[in-house]
Amino acid sequence: MTTISTPKQSGGRKAGRRSPLASVALIAIGLLFTGGAYAAFSTSTASAETTAASQQTVGEGQKLFAANCATCHGLAAEGTGSGPSLIGVGAASVDFQVGTGRMPMQLNGPQAEKKAVQFTEEQTAALAAYVASLAPGPALPDASLLDGEGDAANGAELFRINCAMCHNVAGAGGALTQGKYAPALAGVTEKHIYEAMVTGPQNMPVFNDMNISPESKRDIITYLKYLDTNPSPGGFALGALGPVSEGLFLWIFGLGSIVALTVWITAKSN
Repeated sequence: MTTISTPKQSGGRKAGRRSPLASVALIAIGLLFTGGAYAAFSTSTASAETTAASQQTVGEGQKLFAANCATCHGLAAEGTGSGPSLIGVGAASVDFQVGTGRMPMQLNGPQAEKKAVQFTEEQTAALAAYVASLAPGPALPDASLLDGEGDAANGAELFRINCAMCHNVAGAGGALTQGKYAPALAGVTEKHIYEAMVTGPQNMPVFNDMNISPESKRDIITYLKYLDTNPSPGGFALGALGPVSEGLFLWIFGLGSIVALTVWITAKSN
C-alpha cells in the first residue's frame, strides 16, 4: 500500500491552511472600511444639516429685512434716497447697528441714536446672516478676541493714538461738528467695540486688520474694560471730560471762593 504524503509549507504549516495573520488583516480591513464609510456619511449629514440651518436663518433674516428695513435700504438692500446700500457691509455692521438699537432709526438726524433694542438676539443674527449672504464683508468677531485678557497698557497707548481725539482718553465721548458726536464707551460690550472698529459706524473711520491687528483690537478692548472696573484714582472725575471741565470747575469754585472771601473780609472791616 502506497502512502501519499501531503506537502508542507515552510515552517511546518500544511498547505491550504490560512495564516492567523491573514484573519487579523481581514478584520482590520473590514473595520477600516466600515469606519471610513460611517465617518463620511456622518460628515455629509452634518454638513447638510448645517447648510439647511444656515439657509433657514438667511430666509428668516430676509423676511425680517423686508418687513423692517427695506423701506429705507431697498428690497434687495441696494439702498435708496433714505438709506445707504448694505451690500458688502457684512454681518458685523448689522450686528452692531441692530444690536445697539441704532437701527431701525427712530428719526432722521445727524447720526443714529442709541436706543432700546428692537429685535431679539436670534432675529439680529438672522438679519446679519441675510446681509452677509449678499456679498463678503466684515464677519462677527471670534470670541477669543473678546475675552478682555489682552495687554491693557498697549491698548491704552493704541487708544490714545487712534481714538482719544474723538472719544476722549478716558472713553467719555465728545462733540463733533454739525450736531454729531463720539459716544461714551463706558458699558459698551466687547463685541460691539470690536465691530465698531472694523465697520466704522457713523463718523468713525474703519480700522481694518492692516491698521490695527486683531490682537491689538483685543488690547484696546482690554483697556476700555479696565476703565469700566477701575474708578478715577484722583477722586471726583468731573465727567472725565478733560482740562475744559477741570478749568471751569476751578474758575467757578476757586475764583468764586476768593471773591466770597474778599467780600466777607471787606464787610467785616466796615
